[in-house]
Amino acid sequence: MSLNKMFALIRDKGQTMQRKVILLFGGESQERLVSVATAQNLSRFVPNALCWFWAPDEAVYQVDYAFLQSHKDPFKSAFEVATPALFDTLQTALDCPDYRDHIFLLGLHGGRGEDGTVQKWFEDRDLMFTGSPSEACAKAFDKVWAKRIVAQHGVKMAPTLVIRSTDESSKRALETLYISHGKIVVKPVHDGSSVGLCIIDNDHALQAALDMVCSQADRPFIAEPFVPGTELTIGVIDEENGPRALPCTEIRAQEGRTFDYNGKYLGLGVQEITPAEVPSEWCKKAQEVAIAAHKALGCIGYSRTDLIMSEGEPYFLETNTLPGLTRASLVPQQLAAEGTSMVAFLEHVLGMAEKHRAQK
Repeated sequence: MSLNKMFALIRDKGQTMQRKVILLFGGESQERLVSVATAQNLSRFVPNALCWFWAPDEAVYQVDYAFLQSHKDPFKSAFEVATPALFDTLQTALDCPDYRDHIFLLGLHGGRGEDGTVQKWFEDRDLMFTGSPSEACAKAFDKVWAKRIVAQHGVKMAPTLVIRSTDESSKRALETLYISHGKIVVKPVHDGSSVGLCIIDNDHALQAALDMVCSQADRPFIAEPFVPGTELTIGVIDEENGPRALPCTEIRAQEGRTFDYNGKYLGLGVQEITPAEVPSEWCKKAQEVAIAAHKALGCIGYSRTDLIMSEGEPYFLETNTLPGLTRASLVPQQLAAEGTSMVAFLEHVLGMAEKHRAQK
């Protein structure tokens, strides 16, 4: 049954689900600004949810809907709370028996919120949460690991070079890769939201990338030959009969621009077109790859896969297990394009979290 039909059935019976929900957002990662914007959007559709802000200093604050919505420019300015913390740490909060029967609606992005760490905390306590299990999150968050797994299913992708600032040979390999291909992409192994993404097509950009890598000794990067083509991104949702793909979104960047953080969230030099204006056979192939990646990585609930269509063939880039759900995000655009409401989507993923624990 589609999400629309499922929610229509609930509505027609007058049985709109009443669940105890905690919307968890924030964290310490570079993507916490996006997380706040996701929380602002989701809270509009789950008005009775408790809103928990996990601050960079580990403390957990409970904030009300009005205060969350009043925060301006979430993609640019930090969310700060002046009231006393509810708990000193998130793990302490999860140990509190008062919230054992709540479903945690995860609005986290990046860092421990998406790499499987927080998911393992929930699993160890048998708590209900939305999104994929810890193992799938860990695999998808590591772009090298994810590509290795997805490649086993016959999906095409560019060869990947791992670069570390402490490894002189890998930096020399980066220079060799650039000389060989003339245009390459460098990005962090473990970050999303296009944080740290750069495209190198000249000596100045190469030096800037080397400087970036050298300035972050504890952060590995990957470098790949630039694959020319059309960038598509596709959401996937689990349903009773297995995962299904949402309509594709086409990413069009202006000359000299990339789909970096500013392009993705501030709309600078980038168009997001949903449904994608590409041949239908391209969309079908892209959707097949998105479903294959979702299944190969062990994702549950929903995910989003990014790829490049080059000469009519899809090249896998990465899969996100907690893609952005802001008003400007890609999955909400795709849901709207197929006529699925955010309320129906959230009812579905909350129901899946309930069902997943019940099946254990």
